[in-house]
Amino acid sequence: MASVQISDVRKSFGGFEVLHGVTVPIEDGAFVVLVGPSGCGKSTLLRMLAGLENITSGTISIGDRVVNNVQPKERDIAMVFQNYALYPHMTVADNMGFSLKLRGADSNAISEKVKKAADILDLARLLDRFPRQLSGGQRQRVAMGRAIVRDPQVFLFDEPLSNLDAKLRVAMRTEIKELHQRLKTTTVYVTHDQIEAMTMADKIVVMQDGIVEQMGAPLELYDHPDNKFVAGFIGSPAMNFLEGTLKSNGGQPCVETASGAKLPLTMAPTASDGRPVTYGIRPEHLEIASDGIEAEVAVVEPTGSETQIVARIGTQDIIAVFRDRHDVNPGDKIHLKPRATAAHLFDKDNGKRLNN
Repeated sequence: MASVQISDVRKSFGGFEVLHGVTVPIEDGAFVVLVGPSGCGKSTLLRMLAGLENITSGTISIGDRVVNNVQPKERDIAMVFQNYALYPHMTVADNMGFSLKLRGADSNAISEKVKKAADILDLARLLDRFPRQLSGGQRQRVAMGRAIVRDPQVFLFDEPLSNLDAKLRVAMRTEIKELHQRLKTTTVYVTHDQIEAMTMADKIVVMQDGIVEQMGAPLELYDHPDNKFVAGFIGSPAMNFLEGTLKSNGGQPCVETASGAKLPLTMAPTASDGRPVTYGIRPEHLEIASDGIEAEVAVVEPTGSETQIVARIGTQDIIAVFRDRHDVNPGDKIHLKPRATAAHLFDKDNGKRLNN
């Protein structure tokens, strides 16, 4: 195991810079997830860490060694790809042990390591099969097993679950997390799925347009996003954003929308009366109450465990999620009350957070 230090790393393709001075410290044994929309630079950063892309400037260190100019095979990392990258003409056992065979390892040692990894991943009964005889989930476990037998200092995962169906993705998330808890190997995991990030990571790094918007523990980012982008990206359903103006409201600050709705706050920045802002509230922090804001129901989506309601306040849509079942239908008028202690304020122009 080893720590990883990504320090002021930049990457340019010709005159186009795709990473703008990214710095990410990764502690020994941590599970760090790089997350962001397509094109944000997360996969490029992972490939630079793996040695598959050159670094334009900055440094990447694994343990005490700067690896900028170190060949991929000499970095002591193992990578699991999105498409599994298994050799179709090799059995599961041969796929898992191939990297050790290339190193010239003893056949008995290879068999022992393959068997150990197969036991961990429930692949023992599949060792004689070929990739074409396996399901998607089994192929992914073989790819993970191939990484495990190398006993690397760092595991790298590049969107490994994106080719699996929804149910299998949930199961594989649990398997990968349990694997990390068992092996305690430093892991860097790339995904565009913020649910994967929230459920698996010790630390999440949220990226956009080649920069790091925020990094921290999952619930830290969920409860205290630094800006509107992070607030909207982390959480499903996404945070609601309502445009309005800050009002002192006789000592009880609120945000007043264009339709006249008053959204409650516990506190507001000083000397900010009349300031245009964006009010953020998560769907689960809304309740139906007689003293709430009138909204018209547009869509009702029952999922069994909860009910999701899309409603309209003036011209702005808002999503509410309830554990209790409510007998409402499209076109009905309801009154939604935001939980003032859970409200977020963002600057309307730059999107930066205004309240703690």
